Amino acid sequence: MTPRTVEPIRKLATIEKMKQLLKEQSYRDYFLFLLGLNTGLRIGDLLPLKVHHVRSKKYIILVEEKTGKAKRFPLNREIREHIATYTIGMTDDDYLFPSSMTGEPIQRDRAYKLLKKAANEAGAEFVGTHTLRKTFGYHFYKKYKDASMLQKIFNHSSQSVTLRYIGISQEEIDDAIDDFSL
Repeated sequence: MTPRTVEPIRKLATIEKMKQLLKEQSYRDYFLFLLGLNTGLRIGDLLPLKVHHVRSKKYIILVEEKTGKAKRFPLNREIREHIATYTIGMTDDDYLFPSSMTGEPIQRDRAYKLLKKAANEAGAEFVGTHTLRKTFGYHFYKKYKDASMLQKIFNHSSQSVTLRYIGISQEEIDDAIDDFSL
């Protein structure tokens, strides 16, 4: 039996429960969850961010190591408000997600453990660090039904890759078509 892949969190109530649990645990952990859900960034791109990457910005700009190309990730109004609150008292060179022990960014395995703990308590299954990105994609697609735009955001090679990535199954596509008529 092959292991099940990480999936998006489909239920909004489960997302809200995780927000509540993470906020009680640590504002840093809560903010990591929010920023991941609202930008679609990979965990490896989120963890090394510093305050100057996000404070008073409308975009997070990342430079791809392989190509050297810059890619913009928009920050919505609500997440910009969270950034302003979260970064009060922080310097521009502070990491957004510092370890309390080292001051360096928390590691991927630490991010996994804190997300997994909250997911278990909230009743979410198949959660990992990639769940944040997949959840962003899933809910973006559900709201806008624009696989093409999501493909561009994620830099995927095709729409079918994007839909498979966010867990839009053939059954869901069939159900949508069943209600569609001209």
